[in-house]
Amino acid sequence: MYRKALQFAAISMTLFGSALQMRAQPASCTTLTGLKYSGIVIQTAEQVAAGQAAINFPGMPPLPANWQFPAHCLVRGSISPRTGGDGKHYEIRFELRLPSPWNGKFLFQGGGGLDGVVQPAIGLVNFGALPALSRNYAVVSTDAGHEGANNPAFGHEQQARLDFAYAAIGEVTRVAKAILLAYYGKAEDHSYFVGCSNGGREAMIAVERYPLEFDGAVAGDPGFDLAHAVIGEAWDTGTLMSIAPRGNGGQPILSEAFSQPDLDLVRDAVLNQCDALDGLKDGEINNFEACKFDPETLVCQPGQSSKCLQREQVDALKRVFRGARNSAGNQLYAGWPYDAGISDMGWRVWKLGTSTGPMPNAVNVMLGWPALKEYFVHPYLPNLDLAHIDFDKITAEVEETHAIDDPISTDLGTFAQREGRLIIFQGVSDPVFSADDIIDYYRQFSEANGGIEHAASVARLFLIPGMGHCQGGPATDQFDPLDSLEKWVEKGSAPKSITASGHAFPNRTRPLCPYPQYASYKGSGDPEKEESFVCK
Repeated sequence: MYRKALQFAAISMTLFGSALQMRAQPASCTTLTGLKYSGIVIQTAEQVAAGQAAINFPGMPPLPANWQFPAHCLVRGSISPRTGGDGKHYEIRFELRLPSPWNGKFLFQGGGGLDGVVQPAIGLVNFGALPALSRNYAVVSTDAGHEGANNPAFGHEQQARLDFAYAAIGEVTRVAKAILLAYYGKAEDHSYFVGCSNGGREAMIAVERYPLEFDGAVAGDPGFDLAHAVIGEAWDTGTLMSIAPRGNGGQPILSEAFSQPDLDLVRDAVLNQCDALDGLKDGEINNFEACKFDPETLVCQPGQSSKCLQREQVDALKRVFRGARNSAGNQLYAGWPYDAGISDMGWRVWKLGTSTGPMPNAVNVMLGWPALKEYFVHPYLPNLDLAHIDFDKITAEVEETHAIDDPISTDLGTFAQREGRLIIFQGVSDPVFSADDIIDYYRQFSEANGGIEHAASVARLFLIPGMGHCQGGPATDQFDPLDSLEKWVEKGSAPKSITASGHAFPNRTRPLCPYPQYASYKGSGDPEKEESFVCK
């Protein structure tokens, strides 16, 4: 495909003039529909005026009203349309936005969930940071080779599985770069990848499996251990259902396994024990690895009926936070750190849901369970039963998918040799991808690459206390990792910290510190200001 992309670039250049001649102005947008090459279809190419475009991401808050976008050429196309082995139509759809003026940089915007949707290619970094398109980046996005948001049925088709796992990233990158060359008359100066959740997994895939294509990446709350994370989801759901009260039909009401006051009680107890470990009681547990909270202290004593948890609730909490295990006690997925975000709605949405009827609406059930049953277990097992998972066998059943999907390699040698740089950020209260899991990966990466100091010259991990999945929670969850990545890649200035703020704590700023450091209060100074903290 790499050879094909180069041929495609050369062919496309004949439409607009010599590739050796730098173009002061980009080519006409509409002429991009004239690009012809086997397996690549440009459906539309239209000019979009500067201003605030009518862009929304399904299931996410509206974009900030002050975000403005430059005039740009919006290209939509597909790669390798085909009929799959299951008789269904497949193609890798993509969207590419080409701004005028262009800053000479290219950004691949990662997807989310199980992909299946071409998200608006604006280079969404974080709701507290200006998107890449607004910074005059050329930005591409893709559905990863199948259609239908979070529909795991594509997992029955071999090539569709490979496209979702990694192949679509390589295909779309090379085609997008060829179009850049055709449109601007020059190649990009720098290439970046930014994504969160599954997009974070894709960012790690990009630097592990396509190290020649990218200069840097931001991997947010990455599902890098996706096949085992869905085992963790099933473990948590089964545990919480086992203690949930029953409805009239005898079905467990998952959302009522823990009431909101129950979770608030746990949060307050965790904060009471661990908040001050970073030198300041402020609602954030920066030094969370020193927190040795035990929910046993919350068990109701004889005669006590309030401000306590029932015995079975405490046992379930311990079981969940220890992480999924087999009958021999071997870890199948990581445990979870106790943190202030346990009472946030984002935690409930994933683990418990809000439904009071017999059908739970927790994301772990709505998304995680079908994904485990129809995609991650291979071969497909239609009779897999959530209530009767054999945790002694399930890991072996997901290993084939784990091998192609999950970027767990610690070898970034080519990427590092090219002075590529990786920033990983992770919410400590993320309820779907465990902070302990990415910490364990980063430790392994460090051990395999000459120790923490040498590893930190290539990749840095930033942990955000209180933050849930990619955003939200009692946290300073608004920051700009792309700006830090640019300075690291282009100027050689590695991020010693990243300034963060958040709606949960108005007027507060904090330094996000590279692991294993954490933000420690100096003992004096305004406790709401970043400069009163040091990375320790």
